[in-house]
Amino acid sequence: MGDGAHVGPTIHEVFNKPYKVRPESESIKPPGNYNDRHLPVEPNIPDKMDIWYVQHSRKSYGGVVSRAYAFEDSPDAEALVLGLNHGKEYGAVGIGRHGNFLQWGYSAPPSQMTDAGQKLFINCICYIKKFDGKLPLVQRKGSPREDALRLGAVVNRIKSEDFFPRNFGAELSDDYKNEPSKIVQYYVDNFELIYRQFSDIESGFRVDKELKKLEISSNRKIATLEKLIKLLNNPEKSRSAEIALKRYTDQSFKTPEQWRKWLENNRDRIFFSDFGGYKFLVVPEGYLENK
Repeated sequence: MGDGAHVGPTIHEVFNKPYKVRPESESIKPPGNYNDRHLPVEPNIPDKMDIWYVQHSRKSYGGVVSRAYAFEDSPDAEALVLGLNHGKEYGAVGIGRHGNFLQWGYSAPPSQMTDAGQKLFINCICYIKKFDGKLPLVQRKGSPREDALRLGAVVNRIKSEDFFPRNFGAELSDDYKNEPSKIVQYYVDNFELIYRQFSDIESGFRVDKELKKLEISSNRKIATLEKLIKLLNNPEKSRSAEIALKRYTDQSFKTPEQWRKWLENNRDRIFFSDFGGYKFLVVPEGYLENK
């Protein structure tokens, strides 16, 4: 990551208190790696981008604190600033927050920061104080669904014999091994139904065929939970609904009424996390009160 950041909305607290941050922007041609790493499910990369500099050095050092993919898939994670990256994809995080951790990817000391960078640094320190004691909600158990596309695109470049079965398992036949475009298109067409299988016997990215049978278009929406719980009362579809609820939650209720009560009591605090193992998780009561 370089010394710059992409211009974005400045309504967030870290741009406004205790100091008003006024970045001086300039327009540049995007780094070539942005198009090289672009995924078909993402917006197209524009011909010009507005950026500003956090530090003066112009020596292109620093490091992204997270890849772009699914960083904010839990409510305790925020991408505060997107870094100007010369190796990673557009959207990789330059400054972020995860729980009570401030993640600052720039390397220069305050004496070498721009005026806007100095003020942002101070504001970020003040901001993270309000999350004291609130540890991150999610520990990494999975990888984002975008990785199915990203790894599929390079499948014919990887020499390791276990790369294909480890990432795609029995989901895709051997006919796909040397056809990266076919793999990418398969997962693009089923993007909202991707999940990652975790098993000593078989692992890799999957497309949820149970949800397809139930005519459910996404595995990560609250509406999906609602429909699955309703289907528990349908004799013809209850078994598929049970399989899906077991796959996407850590709950083990025995009756539809128990499932409904759990959803009603926690609806406003339920979120879905790829990183959390492709699960619907519940934010503890009171955790988000000062956000």
